[in-house]
Amino acid sequence: MSTDPATAPTAPVRFDTKIAVLLREDLETWQRLNVTAFLVSGLGATVPEVIGETYEDADGVPCLPMFRQPVLVFEGSKEILTAAHARVLSRALPRAVFTSDLFSTGNDRDNRAAVRAVPTAELDLVGLAVYGPRNAVDKALKGARMHP
Repeated sequence: MSTDPATAPTAPVRFDTKIAVLLREDLETWQRLNVTAFLVSGLGATVPEVIGETYEDADGVPCLPMFRQPVLVFEGSKEILTAAHARVLSRALPRAVFTSDLFSTGNDRDNRAAVRAVPTAELDLVGLAVYGPRNAVDKALKGARMHP
């Protein structure tokens, strides 16, 4: 039996990866929540290792699985978001983007068309989700601050 406190069943779990969302600082509250929900859904759908096990209450009623680690939410200016996006692309990290155009669409088809219509360097980003090694995500989000 191990007596190492770092491997004890009650020891805090440490992750070598990070899930982060970066939001543009000028968004209204409802927009921040909406953008965050949309962005993280992309990570959960395409990066299966971020999803934990199914939940179950004491009566055995199952609930859907969720992320296996915290999602950290940051904010920054339009310039910080644009720079972070460029760094995320240069590191080839899994990412999801939300542009200002998506506030005026009402479905997935139109959302994808709105993003597809704009060159990468001209995207009017209001949100970015990223997943990857902790150090790479930290470097990509340089200049952003934790969401209040």
